[in-house]
Amino acid sequence: MCPTQVIRDGNLKNHLSDMNKVKTSSEKSVSASPRTISLLSQLEKINLDSVLGESDNARYVTSKILHLVQSQEKTRKEMTSKGSTGIEIILSTLENTKDPQTILNILNILIEVASVGGGRRASVLVTKGGTQILLQLLLTASKDSPPNEELMVLLHTLLAKVGPKAVNAVSLGKNGVVELMFKIIGPFSKKNTSLMKVALDTLAALLKSKTNARRAVDRGYVQLLLTIYVDWHRHDSRHRYMLIRKGVLQCIKSVTNIKLGRKAFIDANGMKILYNTSQECLAVRTLDPLVNTSSLIMRKCFPKNRLPLPTIKSAFHFQLPVIPASGPVAQLYSLPPDVDDVVDESDDNDDGETESEIETENDDEKDQLFKNDDIETDINKLKPRQELGRSIEELKMYEQFFPELSENFQEWDLVSKEPKPFVPDANLSGPIVVPTASEEHSVEANQSTKGIALKESNPLLTEEYNRRPVFLELPKKDSMKDSCSHQQNDQRNMLPSCQCLSQEIVKGLDRISLQNSVKNDQCYGTGCVVKKENKASLSTLACSKPCEHVSPCGSSLFEGSSVHLGKLCCSGVDSEEEDSRSSSSGEQVMLQVSDVSPVHDCDLYIEMVKSTKSIPEYSEVAYPDYFGHIPPPFKEPILERPYGVQRTKISQDIERLIYQNDIIDRVVYDLDNMSCSVPEEADVLKFNSKFESGNLRKVIQIRKNEYDLILNSDINSNHYHQWFYFEVSGMKTGIGYRFNIINCEKSNSQFNYGMQPLMYSVQEALDSRPCWTRVGTDICYYKNHFSRSSIAAGGQKGKSYYTITFTVTFQHKDDVCYLAYHYPYTYSTLKMHLQKLESMHNPQQIYFRQNVLCETLAGNSCPLVTITAMPESNYYEHICQFRNRPYVFLSARVHPGETNASWVMKGTLEYLMGNSPNAQCLRESFIFKIIPMLNPDGVINGNHRCSLSGEDLNRQWQNPNPDLHPTIYHAKGLLQYLAAIKRLPLVYCDYHGHSRKKNVFMYGCSVKETMWHTGVNPASCDLVEDPSYRTLPKILSQIAPAFCMGSCSFVVEKSKESTARVVVWREIGVQRSYTMESTLCGCDQGKYKGLQIGTRELEEMGAKFCVGLLRLKRVASSLEYSLPSSLLDIENELIESSCKVTSPTTYVLDEDEPRFLEEVDYSAESNDDQDAELADNMGDYEATNQDDGLSDSDSTRILLS
Repeated sequence: MCPTQVIRDGNLKNHLSDMNKVKTSSEKSVSASPRTISLLSQLEKINLDSVLGESDNARYVTSKILHLVQSQEKTRKEMTSKGSTGIEIILSTLENTKDPQTILNILNILIEVASVGGGRRASVLVTKGGTQILLQLLLTASKDSPPNEELMVLLHTLLAKVGPKAVNAVSLGKNGVVELMFKIIGPFSKKNTSLMKVALDTLAALLKSKTNARRAVDRGYVQLLLTIYVDWHRHDSRHRYMLIRKGVLQCIKSVTNIKLGRKAFIDANGMKILYNTSQECLAVRTLDPLVNTSSLIMRKCFPKNRLPLPTIKSAFHFQLPVIPASGPVAQLYSLPPDVDDVVDESDDNDDGETESEIETENDDEKDQLFKNDDIETDINKLKPRQELGRSIEELKMYEQFFPELSENFQEWDLVSKEPKPFVPDANLSGPIVVPTASEEHSVEANQSTKGIALKESNPLLTEEYNRRPVFLELPKKDSMKDSCSHQQNDQRNMLPSCQCLSQEIVKGLDRISLQNSVKNDQCYGTGCVVKKENKASLSTLACSKPCEHVSPCGSSLFEGSSVHLGKLCCSGVDSEEEDSRSSSSGEQVMLQVSDVSPVHDCDLYIEMVKSTKSIPEYSEVAYPDYFGHIPPPFKEPILERPYGVQRTKISQDIERLIYQNDIIDRVVYDLDNMSCSVPEEADVLKFNSKFESGNLRKVIQIRKNEYDLILNSDINSNHYHQWFYFEVSGMKTGIGYRFNIINCEKSNSQFNYGMQPLMYSVQEALDSRPCWTRVGTDICYYKNHFSRSSIAAGGQKGKSYYTITFTVTFQHKDDVCYLAYHYPYTYSTLKMHLQKLESMHNPQQIYFRQNVLCETLAGNSCPLVTITAMPESNYYEHICQFRNRPYVFLSARVHPGETNASWVMKGTLEYLMGNSPNAQCLRESFIFKIIPMLNPDGVINGNHRCSLSGEDLNRQWQNPNPDLHPTIYHAKGLLQYLAAIKRLPLVYCDYHGHSRKKNVFMYGCSVKETMWHTGVNPASCDLVEDPSYRTLPKILSQIAPAFCMGSCSFVVEKSKESTARVVVWREIGVQRSYTMESTLCGCDQGKYKGLQIGTRELEEMGAKFCVGLLRLKRVASSLEYSLPSSLLDIENELIESSCKVTSPTTYVLDEDEPRFLEEVDYSAESNDDQDAELADNMGDYEATNQDDGLSDSDSTRILLS
């Protein structure tokens, strides 16, 4: 029915009065103004009369209406109110009038009206028959010669506003608008460029509809668009028409959103066309928008491929004792063969669209306020309520892990009223020194002089350095009752010294077997001495034969099999020169290492490796784990991202498709094919990852100096790829080697914001610099063209992989280097660390006990450590004080790839075992129960997220299975036991690492803050909550330079209800239950602003956490007795906070970084729900470094400031 007929058949006054009566359900009542009613009545009368000479009147009335809609939002709303006939009158006038100025007035009116309220207002034009009227007007105007440019611009502007709404675009497409647009934009002509620009905007909007995009593909318009783009590229030599060129690209971008469009683009040689044109635009910075848009189109159209693997399941298999009834592991076991990773084309924007592309009219009327569906809103679920879940009788099994509660110390000679001073034994190496990042290094930060002789840094060892091991000999003291006595024996009888080999005697060795020890060869924790007794050449020895000239150590490793050190190097020395030099020199070769941690002992490490059980049955030891690591004596700033680095890397990837003959595509390392031969060519790198915590599955040489690397999935899983740790050798100097890790899964990474991978050089270690350093240039992280099927992805679509790419230039020829995601910290390192701490402590001063909490699925022990101060005497009062100390429960490393958590834990353990007055005070104040590694199996086998069960153990705390999650089951059991005997820990903290945020921060649990962020007034819930859960984070923000209070969050999310933090808070009843997240990258505030984080800073954070606990004790006492709780009220903080609480499970990702100048596509299609929790972004709170010795009043004042 014609709009005019609608008006004629009704009563004008009734239609106009309807504007005041009928409104949309989501819209407030809008009363039409008398002025608007009057003008519309006049316009209607003109339409009905159709009197000649009324054009002036129509022009006048429409100009008045235009003035009203431009100046009054109320008028714009009432024009489109439901029941209003205002739009019908306007459209009727547009259809009937011939006056050009009236047409322009009406088009401007419609543009103003369509601009209000988004898509719903624009839809009114379509439902009122406006599409046909506009189309007819466009057809008529396009026939004029020359066309009225102002009229055409307004028409296209209006169509561009109508087009993005799916239903509108489909309606316009049915009426031939798409075909008309292509007639307007082509062929190439520089006439009417303004019209060309708006026509392209309209076309790009219309092509966002899949129906219209298919129509364009069917008519061959993809080829036409490419031809038009090339014409403009060639003729626009002065770059005056960049907006037109970008408009053409936007049309191509829209049409390639569908699979048919991408295929048509490839068939039309679009990849090569856009690649060549974008390369020609690189020299002109102002053309960057064209380059970036071209890059996005090419990435999207790059054919999706499966990973070049036989299966994306892990290369290693472990049979579970119990198969879960549901979940990803059950699904993995039930997958039919050969379908777990086939690329399912339907994943990629399927075309199953129908013509009913209709959205509800009131979409734009919905509440636009932020709402995170992941935030828990059920007050009953939020309120903590202690639920043990296990009977008291069942929990009695954990009594054995709390001997301190029953120990009477009557057999101990404890008579002193004061703690005994700790006098180092002659066999000990001295007090434990906690690395503190605030301490200035004694040498200049000159990279050319990184090595510092041990003699200079520790003159006490100068005299006897060459006579005895410094940290090898363990004290032969009486241990505490029930402790492991074998750990207190003379270790020289048990642990034959391990050869630490100098470059002068290892040329030609491929592997060094650690068997058949010789007494004369010694290896020390701080340095290595090699006595050369045989002068025969070593260059001819095969790696498979035992080396008789270089005596290894270890009587029998892995019960008959041998443990090997990785291959060593000798830079720039051929075998003959090496031979003669070795035979001419009988002097000892000393490896001087400065500042090595007293808890590292390479002999002891090898001994620990012997009892570590891995699924691949590793028999090799990585040199960094053997030698140990010291922090470099120089700062490592966050890397500045070069402009355009991502698009450069993507262009190089696109070249693979365009110039396929230039690609080598040779497999040089493959865990799935153990018979894969190692390349013999001198210019091909060699790789290895067959050692503890190693992860590298396959390496493909792409170009001469470029390699694609594929990581192994977590065992019993087909994903979780992020952690990498591998060995590379055979390099040359002065060459940039590009490494592409092509199967990462997270949608973004701190590699995009200045983080660098880590490298350890064996040559540097032999030259007295055994340290991990940040390396790599041209680093970026982006989505690539590899993907997996929806079946393998658990039903999720669009599971594309991401690439970490970086370029490394090695310092030494034929070096052996190790590259890692973060500073490695293996399970064997932890065992060595704990044994050294136990052997070095003063048992009369420190109560230290190491127990085995349980065995893991692979049969490795999960250590449980108890640390507190010995009672001052065995008098009753002192024993009671000892037993009644509050507990602090700490855990770490539930996620294997978060190695920084172990370094923080190392700092905590060493501080607690230290000799400072604060450490002693802390031990006298608390009993520490510590599980330093909750996931030993995952760490050993190089997993990133899971245990051998293929599940994230930090999502199993609600209902842990004793057969599949033994460490979580028994860790929770310990806490349940403490709750049952009314000894709840004062603090529980789980140490983690965060891959996408900077600084160190905490997550806690608060009912009040959670309710606040859901828009519910906590006062209405009759909610009373002690705000002291904020005390410890506030203290840490004052004393720990890396800690940022502004990144902390205390919101409870549904997706985190089964994490340790929430379960310990909700079920066990620990109010101060935290996750402490440490960045993998660096800091953007405080003392370390602009610096990447290192092990020194991480260990310092662990030590500062201990200091924070001591402050917490003092502050809590002060507040309890002298300060009202209102001083800790957080309501004002919450009111002032304008942050949004984000959750990776809802893909509402607010990055903590500014956008780059270049356009970067960070599509959140990857598996982000397994990420560590994202904090809400509260106001910046820059930490200041305070001395540890503040008084109680000072501590209180700092807390409350």
